[in-house]
Amino acid sequence: RDRFLFVAEAIYKSQAETGEIKGHYLNATAGHCDEMIKRAECAKELGVPIIMHDYLTGGFTANTSLANYCRDHSLLLHIHRAMHAVIDRQKIHGMHFRVLAKALRLSGGDHLHAGTVVGKLEGEREVTLGFVDLMRDNFCEKDRKRGIYFTQDWVSLPGVIPVASGGIHVWHMPALVEIFGDDACLQFGGGTLGHPWGNAPGAAANRIACEVCVQAR
Repeated sequence: RDRFLFVAEAIYKSQAETGEIKGHYLNATAGHCDEMIKRAECAKELGVPIIMHDYLTGGFTANTSLANYCRDHSLLLHIHRAMHAVIDRQKIHGMHFRVLAKALRLSGGDHLHAGTVVGKLEGEREVTLGFVDLMRDNFCEKDRKRGIYFTQDWVSLPGVIPVASGGIHVWHMPALVEIFGDDACLQFGGGTLGHPWGNAPGAAANRIACEVCVQAR
């Protein structure tokens, strides 16, 4: 709870300085659902706009419970995929991340880490964009080259925004904007904090680069 309070203080300070809405992925993942919902309630009471859940370690039932709570209380739910590598990188057995991504869309959430194509979490471009489209589009045609093995009609089920995160920095921006388009979240951690002039210049560099790349299209 103390961590949530300290982060909320920083969020409101940043909002006052910039006049813009700010957020932080407050981690609601917990050992049981009761504690998870308590953390979500704490975030709601503080007035922050978004929280986070590790859906594979937390489990699908817990994730759906949290997604329903967030939807009912106007909180965004960012989904982290910790533990996915022990499931989706097994060549003989396991489960491809496209299946895990589709399962998350069924379970509920607003954002999901989806790889980057560039950066340290690289993935095959066509296959990555295949499951990115399965996350955010209402209808996907069969396209085996992109890993979409049958036509998928999501009807009215809400989409999930893909999050590109992992080893990306300002020099990746042209490729990221071209690859993911408008409906994506570009998350720069070390790519912001590692700027030689400090955190704030790092954030400014990323934002300016994104705006320039969008305008240049």
